[in-house]
Amino acid sequence: MPRQTLPQERKWYVLHTYSGYEDAVAKNLKQRIESLGMDDKIFNVLVPKEKKIKIKDGKRKVIEEKIYPGYVLVEMIVTDDSWYVVRNTPNVTGFVGAGTTPVPVSPNEIDNLKKRMGIVEPQYKIEVKVGDLVKITDGPFKDFDGKISEIDEERGKVKVLVNMFGRDTPVELDSLQIKKV
Repeated sequence: MPRQTLPQERKWYVLHTYSGYEDAVAKNLKQRIESLGMDDKIFNVLVPKEKKIKIKDGKRKVIEEKIYPGYVLVEMIVTDDSWYVVRNTPNVTGFVGAGTTPVPVSPNEIDNLKKRMGIVEPQYKIEVKVGDLVKITDGPFKDFDGKISEIDEERGKVKVLVNMFGRDTPVELDSLQIKKV
């Protein structure tokens, strides 16, 4: 007689892992599912990530950032066997839930998370408007103050008028290279 008295249906559950080991846990779990023949009970392993834009060395880079560091999502039918396989994967500290009973994530939350992850190109959020005073935080004009003269939402660029040698000089910058004063 099984200890788990959960309904035998496919649902998403959240695993808690050591932070920084999410990808390793996902890889190990996928290998364990295959080698132990659990693909009829454990269907998907997902490390929720989203693309973000960062500036490094003056260049725009798109990076993947974990949405929930320390957590991995698993779509599975919980039985004693499947619970044991997942729970005993290296670096998994447990299921999120009460005691040893995993609590499924609502389908609504999973849909929202998948939408968030599915954004192919990150959107530029430019939170300044023409005429705003800004401080340049990166690049050759770092620490200069200026005034926004143009905004290019599509490219994520702004034109800033910087006072050099007694006259305003337009400088094109990435929107991530400025902050509002």
